[in-house]
Amino acid sequence: MQSYFSKIITLSLVLMVGLTEVSCQNKQEKNSETKGNTSIEMDVKFPQAKSNAEWQKKLTKEQFEIMVKKGTEPPFNNKYFNNHEKGIYVSAATGEPLFSSEDKFDSGTGWPSFTKPINDDAVIWVKDNSLGMTRDEVIEKSTGLHLGHVFNDGPKPTGLRYCINSAALKFIKHD
Repeated sequence: MQSYFSKIITLSLVLMVGLTEVSCQNKQEKNSETKGNTSIEMDVKFPQAKSNAEWQKKLTKEQFEIMVKKGTEPPFNNKYFNNHEKGIYVSAATGEPLFSSEDKFDSGTGWPSFTKPINDDAVIWVKDNSLGMTRDEVIEKSTGLHLGHVFNDGPKPTGLRYCINSAALKFIKHD
Protein backbone atom coordinates (compact mmCIF):
# COMPACT_ATOMS: atom_id res chain seq x y z
CA MET A 1 0.00 0.00 0.00
CA GLN A 2 2.78 2.44 0.90
CA SER A 3 4.54 1.67 -2.41
CA TYR A 4 1.31 2.53 -4.28
CA PHE A 5 1.08 5.91 -2.53
CA SER A 6 4.77 6.59 -3.18
CA LYS A 7 4.21 5.97 -6.88
CA ILE A 8 1.14 8.23 -6.92
CA ILE A 9 3.02 11.04 -5.16
CA THR A 10 6.02 10.68 -7.49
CA LEU A 11 3.79 10.67 -10.56
CA SER A 12 1.90 13.73 -9.28
CA LEU A 13 5.14 15.64 -8.71
CA VAL A 14 6.43 14.77 -12.17
CA LEU A 15 3.14 15.89 -13.71
CA MET A 16 3.18 19.18 -11.76
CA VAL A 17 6.75 19.95 -12.84
CA GLY A 18 5.86 19.15 -16.46
CA LEU A 19 2.81 21.41 -16.41
CA THR A 20 4.83 24.19 -14.80
CA GLU A 21 7.38 23.96 -17.58
CA VAL A 22 4.78 24.63 -20.30
CA SER A 23 2.46 27.09 -18.54
CA CYS A 24 4.73 30.11 -18.79
CA GLN A 25 8.11 28.71 -19.78
CA ASN A 26 10.13 29.62 -22.81
CA LYS A 27 13.27 28.14 -24.30
CA GLN A 28 16.45 29.53 -22.72
CA GLU A 29 17.84 30.75 -26.06
CA LYS A 30 17.30 33.70 -28.32
CA ASN A 31 16.06 32.93 -31.80
CA SER A 32 18.44 33.41 -34.70
CA GLU A 33 17.00 36.85 -35.50
CA THR A 34 18.21 38.35 -32.23
CA LYS A 35 21.22 36.14 -31.38
CA GLY A 36 24.48 37.97 -30.72
CA ASN A 37 24.80 41.70 -30.99
CA THR A 38 21.83 43.83 -31.92
CA SER A 39 21.62 44.21 -35.68
CA ILE A 40 20.58 47.26 -37.68
CA GLU A 41 17.31 45.44 -38.45
CA MET A 42 16.63 45.09 -34.71
CA ASP A 43 17.28 48.82 -34.21
CA VAL A 44 14.63 49.59 -36.82
CA LYS A 45 12.09 47.22 -35.28
CA PHE A 46 12.95 48.06 -31.67
CA PRO A 47 14.26 51.62 -31.27
CA GLN A 48 15.68 51.04 -27.76
CA ALA A 49 17.34 47.68 -28.57
CA LYS A 50 20.86 47.16 -27.26
CA SER A 51 23.56 44.55 -27.71
CA ASN A 52 23.71 41.65 -25.26
CA ALA A 53 26.85 43.22 -23.74
CA GLU A 54 25.01 46.50 -23.13
CA TRP A 55 22.02 44.70 -21.55
CA GLN A 56 24.40 42.68 -19.38
CA LYS A 57 25.78 45.93 -17.94
CA LYS A 58 22.31 47.43 -17.37
CA LEU A 59 20.33 44.42 -16.07
CA THR A 60 20.85 42.11 -13.11
CA LYS A 61 21.93 38.56 -13.85
CA GLU A 62 18.34 37.32 -13.33
CA GLN A 63 16.82 40.08 -15.48
CA PHE A 64 19.32 39.33 -18.26
CA GLU A 65 18.50 35.61 -18.13
CA ILE A 66 14.76 36.29 -18.34
CA MET A 67 14.58 39.25 -20.70
CA VAL A 68 17.51 38.71 -23.08
CA LYS A 69 17.93 34.94 -23.00
CA LYS A 70 14.14 34.38 -22.82
CA GLY A 71 14.27 32.42 -19.60
CA THR A 72 11.59 32.01 -16.98
CA GLU A 73 11.60 32.27 -13.23
CA PRO A 74 10.20 29.64 -10.88
CA PRO A 75 6.45 29.81 -10.22
CA PHE A 76 5.35 30.95 -6.75
CA ASN A 77 8.96 31.96 -6.02
CA ASN A 78 9.19 35.37 -7.63
CA LYS A 79 8.76 38.93 -6.49
CA TYR A 80 5.30 39.93 -7.75
CA PHE A 81 3.08 36.86 -8.16
CA ASN A 82 1.48 37.57 -4.78
CA ASN A 83 1.69 41.37 -4.79
CA HIS A 84 -1.71 42.94 -4.05
CA GLU A 85 -0.63 46.58 -3.67
CA LYS A 86 -1.99 49.29 -5.98
CA GLY A 87 0.40 50.70 -8.54
CA ILE A 88 1.94 50.11 -11.92
CA TYR A 89 4.44 47.61 -13.26
CA VAL A 90 7.15 49.08 -15.46
CA SER A 91 9.83 47.46 -17.59
CA ALA A 92 12.91 46.47 -15.59
CA ALA A 93 14.97 47.48 -18.64
CA THR A 94 13.48 50.84 -19.62
CA GLY A 95 11.11 51.98 -16.88
CA GLU A 96 8.27 52.21 -19.41
CA PRO A 97 4.80 51.51 -17.92
CA LEU A 98 3.58 48.06 -18.98
CA PHE A 99 0.82 46.81 -16.67
CA SER A 100 -1.46 48.14 -13.93
CA SER A 101 -2.42 46.50 -10.65
CA GLU A 102 -6.02 47.25 -11.69
CA ASP A 103 -5.67 44.58 -14.40
CA LYS A 104 -3.75 42.04 -12.28
CA PHE A 105 -5.46 38.84 -11.14
CA ASP A 106 -4.57 35.59 -9.40
CA SER A 107 -4.31 33.02 -12.19
CA GLY A 108 -3.05 30.27 -9.88
CA THR A 109 0.02 29.78 -12.10
CA GLY A 110 2.55 31.37 -9.74
CA TRP A 111 3.47 34.27 -12.03
CA PRO A 112 2.01 37.79 -12.13
CA SER A 113 -0.95 37.71 -14.52
CA PHE A 114 -2.76 40.62 -16.14
CA THR A 115 -5.81 40.92 -18.40
CA LYS A 116 -4.24 43.64 -20.55
CA PRO A 117 -1.25 45.97 -20.82
CA ILE A 118 -1.51 49.62 -19.75
CA ASN A 119 -1.72 50.55 -23.42
CA ASP A 120 -1.60 48.54 -26.61
CA ASP A 121 1.64 50.22 -27.71
CA ALA A 122 3.60 48.96 -24.69
CA VAL A 123 3.95 45.32 -25.76
CA ILE A 124 3.65 43.17 -28.87
CA TRP A 125 3.07 39.47 -29.45
CA VAL A 126 5.37 37.26 -31.49
CA LYS A 127 5.03 33.56 -32.29
CA ASP A 128 7.05 31.28 -30.03
CA ASN A 129 7.49 27.75 -31.40
CA SER A 130 9.72 26.44 -28.59
CA LEU A 131 9.00 23.38 -26.46
CA GLY A 132 7.18 21.66 -29.33
CA MET A 133 4.19 24.00 -29.27
CA THR A 134 3.09 27.37 -30.61
CA ARG A 135 2.47 30.16 -28.12
CA ASP A 136 2.30 33.93 -28.18
CA GLU A 137 5.34 35.51 -26.58
CA VAL A 138 4.95 38.98 -25.06
CA ILE A 139 7.84 41.33 -25.72
CA GLU A 140 8.47 44.94 -24.89
CA LYS A 141 7.71 46.93 -28.02
CA SER A 142 10.57 49.42 -27.66
CA THR A 143 13.34 46.89 -26.94
CA GLY A 144 12.22 43.48 -28.20
CA LEU A 145 12.99 42.01 -24.76
CA HIS A 146 11.10 38.96 -23.48
CA LEU A 147 8.46 39.57 -20.79
CA GLY A 148 6.39 36.34 -20.79
CA HIS A 149 3.50 34.83 -22.76
CA VAL A 150 -0.18 35.58 -23.35
CA PHE A 151 -2.92 32.95 -23.25
CA ASN A 152 -6.65 32.91 -24.07
CA ASP A 153 -7.76 31.63 -20.66
CA GLY A 154 -8.06 34.87 -18.69
CA PRO A 155 -11.11 36.46 -17.09
CA LYS A 156 -13.56 38.84 -18.77
CA PRO A 157 -13.63 41.37 -20.28
CA THR A 158 -10.54 40.49 -22.39
CA GLY A 159 -10.37 36.73 -21.84
CA LEU A 160 -6.58 37.09 -21.91
CA ARG A 161 -3.91 36.11 -19.38
CA TYR A 162 -0.64 37.96 -19.76
CA CYS A 163 1.68 35.67 -17.80
CA ILE A 164 4.70 37.88 -17.07
CA ASN A 165 8.00 37.19 -15.31
CA SER A 166 8.50 39.32 -12.18
CA ALA A 167 12.17 39.79 -13.11
CA ALA A 168 11.07 41.68 -16.24
CA LEU A 169 9.14 44.18 -14.09
CA LYS A 170 9.62 46.81 -11.43
CA PHE A 171 6.65 47.80 -9.28
CA ILE A 172 5.85 51.44 -8.54
CA LYS A 173 3.39 51.76 -5.67
CA HIS A 174 0.62 54.38 -5.86
CA ASP A 175 0.99 57.00 -3.14
